[in-house]
Amino acid sequence: MTSTASGSGLCAGRVVVVTGAGRGLGRAHALAFAAEGARVVVNDLGAGPAGDGVSPGPARQVADEIVAAGGEAVVNGGDIATAEGASSLVADALESFGRLDTVVNNAGFVRDRMLVNLDEDDWDAVMRVHLKGHFLPLKHAAAHWRAEARAGRTPVARVINTSSGAGLLGSVGQANYAAAKAGIVALTLVAAAELGRYGVQVNAIAPAARTRMTEQTFAETMAAPGGGAFDAMAPENVSPLVVWLGSAASEGVTGRVFEAEAGRITVMEGWRPGPTADRGARWAPARAGEEVRALLKEAETPGAVYGARPPAPPTEPANPGPAPSPVQAADPSPSGA
Repeated sequence: MTSTASGSGLCAGRVVVVTGAGRGLGRAHALAFAAEGARVVVNDLGAGPAGDGVSPGPARQVADEIVAAGGEAVVNGGDIATAEGASSLVADALESFGRLDTVVNNAGFVRDRMLVNLDEDDWDAVMRVHLKGHFLPLKHAAAHWRAEARAGRTPVARVINTSSGAGLLGSVGQANYAAAKAGIVALTLVAAAELGRYGVQVNAIAPAARTRMTEQTFAETMAAPGGGAFDAMAPENVSPLVVWLGSAASEGVTGRVFEAEAGRITVMEGWRPGPTADRGARWAPARAGEEVRALLKEAETPGAVYGARPPAPPTEPANPGPAPSPVQAADPSPSGA
């Protein structure tokens, strides 16, 4: 981490909360904010990759690293999927530094299974930490900022949520994770619309980087290169965008989703009306189906679900039947994840 004096840098004077900041992307974000002059609340339970166990060590190590480099940081060990833990983020920021400017919702873990093998507990646990763990810190921070705005101290507040390519396109073997990450996108859009009047901007990122959640599942892709080559999957590559979105310099940017990977930043464009037909009256089922097939011929093919098998090349049947839908999903692997 490069030391930046508290009076200089893109985020000088700002107070930033980063959840799940003990390792991976969260650690990289916390260090990057501190390097740009922010004071950081380092939140982490210190849980394992599947959400098991608790340890104060990872968050303490990151906070110590920030302080050793001349920055300011405090540790928060709250469970962000509880009202008490989420509210403690705001309380610790105010008690330690007197203000709160930015929240980075990053904490999460995976419990991957194919859909038919996915236990209800694994569904609930992933939804809890990702989706509820975004909602509650956002709710408590927003309540503070609304009070500030109503008192005539309109903040320059920022929230950066963490979605995923799995939430935008789907991912085989990750129904729980993908659904939670898709929910985070919708939460981001609603929060941006509701909170703008209080000086709060809310955006989301869909990062691709080497973390505990990816380095085993995608070991070959995530491996660090040798020989001094650019480490495309280093989590530090994502943090500059997060820092900018969390700064006052991002004024006017809200309700957006950005993909960040290696040296690339992409503005993601979500659901919007495509080809349409209006009969002006109720459709008969068969006629509706005919119209849908015609519309699909004009529509863009959606991106492939991560991990899905590519469709087999077309063959000419002896007795051709009705044409298959051009957006029929590829058949996923039946093996358990």
